[in-house]
Amino acid sequence: MKICFPVQKNDGLDSSVYNHFGSAPIFVVIDTDTNSIASINNGDQHHTHGACNPMKALDNQQVDAIVVGGIGAGALTRLNQMGIKVHRSQAETIGANMALLTTQSLPELTLQGCCGGHSTDGGCAH
Repeated sequence: MKICFPVQKNDGLDSSVYNHFGSAPIFVVIDTDTNSIASINNGDQHHTHGACNPMKALDNQQVDAIVVGGIGAGALTRLNQMGIKVHRSQAETIGANMALLTTQSLPELTLQGCCGGHSTDGGCAH
């Protein structure tokens, strides 16, 4: 299984999970089958709110799930249509969220939990 985490800086499992999917500079992808870690630069980082292209952002890499602090409704809908589950981060780091994911303790995001816009620091305006 490939799990994607939006981050500000790639520090491996110690990376802090970013507050918003679309504006994250980097995505760290954990492959649980091979125990490998890869990173993807966000090619869609500077989009207007509501115009996120998830597959462009992920450089067309296939992932099974995303763990993030927040995400817009359009991106969530497109990801879900591709069969990708999106979970809300419950801890600061990738490693701590991976532990929660393995025990099925990360809630899956729904449209009701999506971001309403971006704040001035690039985070979500929940």
